[in-house]
Amino acid sequence: MFSHPMTRVLADPPHITPNDTGLPGVGAAEKIVGALLTVGVIAAIAGLVVAAIVWAVGGHSSNPQMQHRGKSGVLVALVAALLIGGANVLVQFFWNAGTAL
Repeated sequence: MFSHPMTRVLADPPHITPNDTGLPGVGAAEKIVGALLTVGVIAAIAGLVVAAIVWAVGGHSSNPQMQHRGKSGVLVALVAALLIGGANVLVQFFWNAGTAL
């Protein structure tokens, strides 16, 4: 069987791991992402409050469309808070799943 020396080199996976010193500004990028998480949580709380108000006003004014939109808004705000709060865990889970391939 014919085996070319380059097939052995190309078949090996690269042994590259992430590091904190590879690029300048990684620390600043981490701070920016942390700030975005904070803004996202604040926005989710504000959205939850506004949606709950819309839901209550729709219920008290017998407006089913407004009531439905309020319920949807509450659900969207809660799912957004869940995803924002679990972002690190979700990314770490899929990172571990990807490195196990």
